[in-house]
Order: sequence, then structure tokens, then C-alpha cells
Amino acid sequence: MSLRRYCLALDMVDDAALIAEYERWHAPGGVWPEVIADLRHQGVVNMEIWRVANRLLMIVESTKDFPTKRTLPPRIDAWETMMAKFQQALPGAAPGEKWMPLTKVFDIADQA
Repeated sequence: MSLRRYCLALDMVDDAALIAEYERWHAPGGVWPEVIADLRHQGVVNMEIWRVANRLLMIVESTKDFPTKRTLPPRIDAWETMMAKFQQALPGAAPGEKWMPLTKVFDIADQA
């Protein structure tokens, strides 16, 4: 299976209590099972979220057909609504855009 990798960034609201709550929601067993099942159904093979200060980096490895355009199921929409209180758009984001894709600028494999 050939996988695609996405790297995306997002800022969090710069509030220590909210950041701690966000991390609790994303600790092992914290993400709702329906969210994990939906990600898997959409083709996500692996996903990690990393943080420095209030900036998040998400690395997604997925099948080639991810992401698909669709109406979010109610439980997934509820998760996204809940997560919105922790998140703020990066500078330059389009209206309604949350996670923004990063551009790869270096790969050691490309070096001689």
C-alpha cells in the first residue's frame, strides 16, 4: 500500500489551562472511539500531533484517497465543535480554515 504524508499546523488559544485540557483530550483513551473509527474509515493509517508553545504540528499518513469531501457525521461534528474552543487560525489562513498544510523545504534523502 502506497501512503501519502501530510504535515499540517494550527495554533492553539494561548492559554495554559486550555492547552492542558486539549492534551488531556488527546491522551491515550481520550479521543472518542467514533473519532478514531472515522479517521480510520477515511483512510488515516497513522496520525501524530506534536506541540511547541501554542503551535501544533499534525503528521498524517493516509491512503491516496484521503481526505474525502463529505458531510461530517453528528458525533464527529460534535468533536470538531468541542475542539474549536482550543484552536485559532494561523496567520494567513482563509476564513474557516483550521489546519494549514506545511510545505516541505528539506529532505535528507534528496541530498547527495
